[in-house]
Amino acid sequence: MKCPNNYNCSSSNLTLITFDVVDTLIQFRTAPGKKYGELGAMFGVLADNNKLVANFKTNWNHMNRAHPNFGLNTKIGYKEWWRRVVIGTFRESSLSDIHIPTDKLNKLCDHLLEEYKTSSCWGLCYGTIDFLNYLKLQRQIDGEPFKLGVVSNFDPRLDILLRNMKISHYFDFVINSYDAGIEKPNIDIFKKAMKASEIEGLKPKECLHIGHSVLPDYFGAQKAGMYALLVHEKSPETLRAQYGPNIEDYHVFNSLFDLHKKLANGYIKWDRTP
Repeated sequence: MKCPNNYNCSSSNLTLITFDVVDTLIQFRTAPGKKYGELGAMFGVLADNNKLVANFKTNWNHMNRAHPNFGLNTKIGYKEWWRRVVIGTFRESSLSDIHIPTDKLNKLCDHLLEEYKTSSCWGLCYGTIDFLNYLKLQRQIDGEPFKLGVVSNFDPRLDILLRNMKISHYFDFVINSYDAGIEKPNIDIFKKAMKASEIEGLKPKECLHIGHSVLPDYFGAQKAGMYALLVHEKSPETLRAQYGPNIEDYHVFNSLFDLHKKLANGYIKWDRTP
């Protein structure tokens, strides 16, 4: 596969394509805070859904700063990391001043950890299956000249989640940041992806990463020497206003459907030369 037209990457063949997960391949069916409220009610833990949405974001951001990579760096572990997010979110969103028993919250947390491995909480992003099928077809036509992988800042539930979403079979490998011991945008996680591909002599300029987050995915992959594309609902102009001028118009797509359509129309050309 050749790089996108106007990408200024000569005619180097792409032999590895990696994807981010959240908001690239799959997305939340509902905001986590709202889902917390629905499941919390099943356990008799009542809370204000609007507060849950806001407090989830607050607790998530706090835990990311205090305990990076789902608690791996501070050795609390990802289950305890999520337990603190859940308990903090609910206790700050309670409908009454009555203290919510910790054992009840722990049972709810265990349930949430399992529930978020399933399609009840996640849906496929627009165009995911069609695009992955397109890539699968290209591999069959070209005799598998490139490999596909996942590189995501995620905890160890990722493999099970991708299987439950029925897309794991498209990928040759899956790397989650927790098991890898490093998060995007650190270039070492992209190096791990190259190694996991088992492509002999693979160079960064032969790799493309597709993701949603500007700093971890787009700039992270580029810093590792790879090519990068963004799947993002915001326009390139809006993204440049927020992240600086180094985001090209032709690197940003509204969805995988948009990317697939432009690829099919010749925006990206497949190189079948030996």
